[in-house]
Amino acid sequence: MEKSGNNKDLQQKIDIYGDMLFKLCLIRLQNVQDAEDVVQEVFYQYMKRSEDFESDEHEKAWLFKVAVNGCRKIWRSAWKRRKSDEEWQDKAEETESYRTFSGTSEPEQYSLEKEKRQELLSAVMALPVKYREVIHLFYYQGLSVKAIAEITNRGESTVTSQLTRGRELLRKSLREEYDFE
Repeated sequence: MEKSGNNKDLQQKIDIYGDMLFKLCLIRLQNVQDAEDVVQEVFYQYMKRSEDFESDEHEKAWLFKVAVNGCRKIWRSAWKRRKSDEEWQDKAEETESYRTFSGTSEPEQYSLEKEKRQELLSAVMALPVKYREVIHLFYYQGLSVKAIAEITNRGESTVTSQLTRGRELLRKSLREEYDFE
């Protein structure tokens, strides 16, 4: 797939991939400013890239891989290592404002859906990063196990295992939430 360096092409890529990349980075970093910085860096790297992509899928995988690597770079910084997991998990509510909701005209239905999504998002955000990442890429971004393996530099069997374990952790977490016995 040919990639030109013009502003119209860049704006088109930002429109297509910007929100997906931002959500991926926000899920990983749990900080709006850091997620925005990484997405900006991804598109900067995109502009600098001189080679053409083989296909739209190759381009998308490249963008996601650059985003994941950017998130890793931030997490490896000394400042981030000092942050506790609890501080990051408290930011789950902040990410809710970036979620899109299915349109409904019924206020009660909207409130119930919003509450369910918030509970699910909180449960996903509470997962360890390795599970949270593959859950997000698989369910929210619709990527295949193979694509996730390429993006995250993990084997396909590892990704499959992490998806299975992540689902089980979510199931347990949500079951505890609704277990009244």
